[in-house]
Amino acid sequence: MFETVFPHTDLACERLTADTTLEGVELTEEEREGCRISRLNVTSREGAEAIGKPEGSYVTMSFSPLYELHEGELAPLAGILSELILEFCERLPRRPRSVLAVGLGNRAMTADAVGPESIRAMTATRHLRIEDPELFAKYSEAELSLLAPGVMGETGIEAVELVAGAVKAAAPELVIAVDALAARSVTRLATTVQLSDTGIRPGSGVGNSRRAIDRETLGVPVLAIGIPTVVSSHTLVYDAFRQAGIADGEIPDRLRELLSEGASFFVSPRESDTVTERAAQLVANAVNSSFSAGFFGEG
Repeated sequence: MFETVFPHTDLACERLTADTTLEGVELTEEEREGCRISRLNVTSREGAEAIGKPEGSYVTMSFSPLYELHEGELAPLAGILSELILEFCERLPRRPRSVLAVGLGNRAMTADAVGPESIRAMTATRHLRIEDPELFAKYSEAELSLLAPGVMGETGIEAVELVAGAVKAAAPELVIAVDALAARSVTRLATTVQLSDTGIRPGSGVGNSRRAIDRETLGVPVLAIGIPTVVSSHTLVYDAFRQAGIADGEIPDRLRELLSEGASFFVSPRESDTVTERAAQLVANAVNSSFSAGFFGEG
């Protein structure tokens, strides 16, 4: 069962151990070109309550730390991520021909800038369909619109309101929301990508939750893509206990109270600049290639 004392995680895979069997929760794993892919399907209300995540599909890619990879090693990962995006598209009633990619987060904060930096590295094509249909048909399978709504502290407007306005204007058949996530384990930082069809709630991992960006609020399917870049200070203490061989049940009650009730802050790796840059490039390359000509194949 997932750990209740240290709840700061956006990753569904951290809510469930591989050897735990729960009603309404299905976990499968595979290896693909040196990348581990875990699929967690939550199929019932009981399963959702057990792991603290909405019903839906959660796919996790696990790989070597982004800051240790050479630039050329990002291409295979982007290819796998693109394949996973395709798998999601294939579950939709029809292939999306119009896609809105949204980069959530604060560009001024390195660890929170994965979303906006991903958008900056993507290539918008919606305008080409109108201005140069021939060029659009040659290079694109679906028109791609881009939006980086910023954070409410900058704009005074919740991200979901800006995204809803863009959905109304661009009429996408799919929204892809990209965001930095909070993890429970430091080993997940810069080594994981999570895809989910349940949407995303900006700021939830760091205790600053905003209104959800999902199918219910936008009226169109939402694919959330997130990369963990921070952990809470509580997590660091917990990891120190684990490394010392102290089980959760052996933590003194008073210390447990302090960890669960006390103020927490969030930390990122010292390679944070490199992590954000490469994470953004990984996601952007995957999204760009996903909707380029030939992505959907025949039919």
